[in-house]
Amino acid sequence: MIKPQLRPTADQTFEIVADPQDRSWDFVGILARSRREEQQGNIEAACNTRYHAVQRLEELIPESGEVILEWEDENSQAALEVIYCSAIDHFLIGDWEMCAAMLEMLLELDPEDHLEATIRLAYTYLAMEEYDSYDDIANDISDKYADKEILTLWSEFRRTGTLPAGEVRNFAKRFRPYFDEFRADEHPVDECYLNDIAGERPSAAALAREMWLQTEHLWAQFGGFIEALRKA
Repeated sequence: MIKPQLRPTADQTFEIVADPQDRSWDFVGILARSRREEQQGNIEAACNTRYHAVQRLEELIPESGEVILEWEDENSQAALEVIYCSAIDHFLIGDWEMCAAMLEMLLELDPEDHLEATIRLAYTYLAMEEYDSYDDIANDISDKYADKEILTLWSEFRRTGTLPAGEVRNFAKRFRPYFDEFRADEHPVDECYLNDIAGERPSAAALAREMWLQTEHLWAQFGGFIEALRKA
């Protein structure tokens, strides 16, 4: 049996190679299995599938030296996606330290940040009150994302307990559907929303609700921010 290894490419990246019969290193299959488990309602199994895969990958990556996984290699790309999905698993349950460690590992393996892990890492740093770490990556997040406005506002609120009026106006002007969604009293996951978000071109309102649902646990755990936004 071929021992799992990192095979260098001409582009100074690495591909994960292993014996085709060893499914524990088939990250395409692992990712697909975890998604099937989710669809079947077995969330714990899906999370464990991803987490154990990340643990194996950590053992493969050397402690010293730069390793960048080849995005164009199907199995290596799937490995990066497994890390991201497992980080999100920990993000959603508020395991901030584990989430941050996984996202930092992901960004080392994929400096181009194909999966936009920097955005979730920024939320995580603010949750942990790691403000210097947040400041180090905040400028890496594009202003085209509504997340940037939310993060800017939440960062100020976490540090000072206040919201900068100019940033609130900017949020309302540039991302009105998101502004309205985050100030709404209800965020129903109804048939209308589900059909909209599953379509080829989801509406801005559906995307705003998706963003709310992905971050809702933050506002429940760290109270005051949404109330302040509603009053702003």
